[in-house]
Amino acid sequence: MFKKVAPYIGGYKKYTIIAAVLAGFGVLASVLPYFILYQLLGPLSRHEVLTVDYIAPRVLGILVCEILYAYLYNKGLCFSHYSAYHVLKNIRVALQGKLENQPLGNIEDIGTGRIKKVFNDDIELIEILLAHAIPEGIANTFIPMVILVLMFVFDWRLALLTFVPIILGILSMGMMMKRGMAKMDLYYKSAADMNNNIIEYVNGMEVIKVFNRDGESYMNFKDKVLSYRDFTLDWYKECWPWMALYMSIFPCIFMFIMPVGSLMILHGTLTLDKFILVLCMSFAVGPSIIKAMTLGGKFPELNYKIDELEKLLSHEPLKSNNNKFRGKNLDVEYCDVSFGYGDDEVIHGVSLSLKQGTTTALVGESGSGKSTLAKLLVHYYDLDGGSIRIGNQDITDISLEELNNQVAYVAQEQFLFNTSLYENILIGNPKATRAQVEDAARRAQCTDFIEKLPNGLDSQAGDSGKMLSGGERQRIALARAILKDAPIIVLDEATAFMDPENEEKMNAAIAEIIKDKTVLVIAHRLSTIKNADKICVMKEGRCIAADKHEKLIESCPEYTKLWEASVSASSWKIGGIA
Repeated sequence: MFKKVAPYIGGYKKYTIIAAVLAGFGVLASVLPYFILYQLLGPLSRHEVLTVDYIAPRVLGILVCEILYAYLYNKGLCFSHYSAYHVLKNIRVALQGKLENQPLGNIEDIGTGRIKKVFNDDIELIEILLAHAIPEGIANTFIPMVILVLMFVFDWRLALLTFVPIILGILSMGMMMKRGMAKMDLYYKSAADMNNNIIEYVNGMEVIKVFNRDGESYMNFKDKVLSYRDFTLDWYKECWPWMALYMSIFPCIFMFIMPVGSLMILHGTLTLDKFILVLCMSFAVGPSIIKAMTLGGKFPELNYKIDELEKLLSHEPLKSNNNKFRGKNLDVEYCDVSFGYGDDEVIHGVSLSLKQGTTTALVGESGSGKSTLAKLLVHYYDLDGGSIRIGNQDITDISLEELNNQVAYVAQEQFLFNTSLYENILIGNPKATRAQVEDAARRAQCTDFIEKLPNGLDSQAGDSGKMLSGGERQRIALARAILKDAPIIVLDEATAFMDPENEEKMNAAIAEIIKDKTVLVIAHRLSTIKNADKICVMKEGRCIAADKHEKLIESCPEYTKLWEASVSASSWKIGGIA
């Protein structure tokens, strides 16, 4: 486990060492009062009279030791936390770098919930290892070992007896960890199922209410919560007896020594003052061992979390180079492209040609591979076979930054950050002036709804853009793409939230984006792509036809069926009302 974290420690290793040294001296200071206590009780056992001059400095010594313990131990924790939080930063930055080089599809498959959990919760647990387990664990393990050695010096028989409860306590903790580890995977799976169900229940509340399914949905939610409760309680019940056993043994080491020591005194084989000294030392051993064992009990959980972190980082990075774009033109070529999600191939040897300055549309039934082809152009995933070229340069031969400069991708679901609309549009070109941002918003037909907002372009979009409607979010995304001004545009159902009232504005905004560009567009409303330079008909991951609208109507039955369905849907009426 330490080897897994070590690469991220860097120059902060010295602070962890200083923390361990200070914590060690702090624990030593907490142990010394027991020896001072012996100096007070020893003479009394020999019927000696103690004077104020004898007692006062020792009482003062106990006070000084307690102050030193508080200062040194806490100072050590300050150093260890300083080191720990810098290491956590390094781990998060390294993970961010790994994620930036991952295929976006893989990140989408992992899910934002799990990524958030790893970035925040799981990495935060490593703080226990760095800030507590290492410095405190070392200190609280080393000091009891020194005390046990001293016990052997004073009386080896009582020292051996001390090992009995220590061994029993360690065995008890070992049994607890063994039982706990056996069910740890199932415990975390149960917790994940409950969390996912809670998120699904809350996010789907609107649909649940509309379709009056709250009873059924609530029962499913309740079953998951109760299942997690029952599993957790069963797990704890299996571990609790062993935990109670070792937590009872370690503080009471003296109880194992006292009866035997008393018999040894009665038989004259041990002096009372030595018995008192060993007894005082046994009081010092218990608390330190409990602290060390408690921290040691965190290691299985930490191992599990680090393994999960490594699994997240184990995905192969996206294939790319650091080369500049040096394509001869802006023609896009799909050359015998094959791709699958896992073992399920969904694109089968597709070859397409998108000429510079033309618009190519992809049509087909849901699941035919249209969106997958669009995502492959923006290097959402690595291909399983074939290649995609821009200006005869393979996209894997271009750096991700350079590829993103050439391609603007506008998807059906657009993400807006919880900041101003101005800053959301500025993402398209961070170097743009405010005037350029305002012009992009105007060209994307955003002016009408922006003017109604209290702070205009500086109004907040809300979490994931919740302050705007779906159509308004899409127009902000179109403004972002206009500002980016990339020569190749991919529109993946970018008009999905278009309503009749805003259809003209949305079409005008799209016309601003695609002007003089190489365009790949996907749309279910075939009327919007009727005039495309080329329409490619997709079916079950294959391109079965590619031509203009008029020729496809005559030669492709699949396209004719799609067109008739689209026309029929556009003329749909309720009760004679269009």
